[in-house]
Amino acid sequence: MNVRQFAAVSLSAAILFGGSFTSASAKGGADEKGYKETYGTSQITRQDMKGMINQHGDDKFTVPSFDASTIKNVESATKTDENGNKIKMDVWDTWPLQNADGTVAEYKGYHIVFGLAGDPKNPNDTFIYMFYKKAGDDSIDAWKNAGRVFDDEDKNKANDKYLKGQVEEWSGSALFTDDGEIRLFYTNRGDFDESKELFGRQTLTTAQVNVSEKGDKDLQVDGIEDHKSIFNGGDGKTYENVEKAFEDRNFNNNHTFRDPHYIEDKGRKYLVFEANTGTEYGYSGEDNLYNRAYYGKSMKFFRDELKNLQNSPKKETAELANGAMGIIEINDDYTFKKEKKPLLVSNTVTDEIERPNIFKKDGKFYLFTSTRGSKMTIDGIDDEDIYMLGYVSNSLDGPFKPMNKTGIVLHQDLDPNDITWTYAHYVIPQEESDKFVVTSYMTNRGYFADHKSTFAPSFLLDIKNKKSSVVKDGTLEQGQITYDGQ
Repeated sequence: MNVRQFAAVSLSAAILFGGSFTSASAKGGADEKGYKETYGTSQITRQDMKGMINQHGDDKFTVPSFDASTIKNVESATKTDENGNKIKMDVWDTWPLQNADGTVAEYKGYHIVFGLAGDPKNPNDTFIYMFYKKAGDDSIDAWKNAGRVFDDEDKNKANDKYLKGQVEEWSGSALFTDDGEIRLFYTNRGDFDESKELFGRQTLTTAQVNVSEKGDKDLQVDGIEDHKSIFNGGDGKTYENVEKAFEDRNFNNNHTFRDPHYIEDKGRKYLVFEANTGTEYGYSGEDNLYNRAYYGKSMKFFRDELKNLQNSPKKETAELANGAMGIIEINDDYTFKKEKKPLLVSNTVTDEIERPNIFKKDGKFYLFTSTRGSKMTIDGIDDEDIYMLGYVSNSLDGPFKPMNKTGIVLHQDLDPNDITWTYAHYVIPQEESDKFVVTSYMTNRGYFADHKSTFAPSFLLDIKNKKSSVVKDGTLEQGQITYDGQ
């Protein structure tokens, strides 16, 4: 929040509460009534997150347990290094080729997923690969690897200043267009080198991926076209840009601008993405701690929680926390059109609400996000807690209300050294069933010699308006993305 904006909010708060307002930096701040400003966005509140702790252990929200002895690597996930050695790769964040309504697309009788993969011994080896299988074969062994989507030189051929600085490819989404083309959206991650004023810029990026059938059993990538940057934060007023994030060289600030997810509404095209709030939408800073909108409805809860935060080792992290689910409108040619206000924010709670996944079902918009307890500032949530949160709205613009009262949809509490540890849960609506398929990846990168990060067993989720529950005995095959209701 800039000085002028905070002064305006302070004045409105004083009028609202019938008294004077003291800056958050003043003595005795924990005794203030604070101010309440939503900026027209929906909030992941501290009160909801506290309430979520009481839902831990409920079978409706618990990620199913899996038999570690049955877990397989993605055998086709291999590559050859510069010395001709074969490397078995980790595979983590994946996303299917989807129709505009979110259902899984079928391409010439195949299902396709794009995913991040790389050498387990090199954490910087993070690039997008294309995996495919015949539709109807759900075995993990059915997945074949078409290789990297982009060649090393593709980033230079585009004549795009942001692409030229790309060092890694991060996750996104993929659309099967009405014209029968494959349109990929992903995150271009730039280099981090403070001496060169480079701070890992993240840019929402797109390309058309050309694919053909080779014989009657295989697909191949025939190159890409229309490769271009879309957006990376603009002037920083709506969404934090990388220049603003690191203007004071505070590298404790966890800047995010990634994971573009495509959605259509009323004939218009949009990307929903992970971000942080900008200077005009509740920016980070100590004054953030005094905004009651981030706490919940109870004044008592606000007072007690603020007092706890003042004496908490998590205070600085809470001040910096300004996660957001961002949205922009794009043109028919997939170029930037305009910013829209954030759909959902997590100020004071966490900087990182990842992998937005949004679709419309039965007249309602469902918005899901993955997040980690290790990045949160809530007492009672620890480093081993993993969540998928869910929110529902009658409109793409919101307001988005938490599912299951607090927003909890999935929870897992496992030692990260357990090979059945999962993350990046992704909900897929189905054409032939009212059930929803949840995918994720399993096993942390580089933790084991023999076990690679791999497709986790999928499972079924029931969703009815604001309520959801994990389907009992609904575990599917590793990497399964469709379910026919049988």
